[in-house]
Amino acid sequence: MTLCRVTGSVVSTAKIDALLYHKLLTCRPVEPSTGVPVKGAGEMIAVDTVQAGEGDLVLVCDEGNAARLILDDTTAPVRTVVVAIVDEVA
Repeated sequence: MTLCRVTGSVVSTAKIDALLYHKLLTCRPVEPSTGVPVKGAGEMIAVDTVQAGEGDLVLVCDEGNAARLILDDTTAPVRTVVVAIVDEVA
């Protein structure tokens, strides 16, 4: 799991059936203690399962089998999903 900041969304003219009702978000990993973007870490595209939006601090699961279980589709070609919106890091 990775702590990330949502930086935007991805628009697609065609989607596979497993993603029809989900947004695709761009997320940038951040340091938990400071919220500053992690140096050298690029943005990732994640399937939104929690109605997150731009600027939200989120928890991202970047493991294919867990992602498919969350989407309840064992054949979905998905690796990365947003699994929680984080209110604060203590």
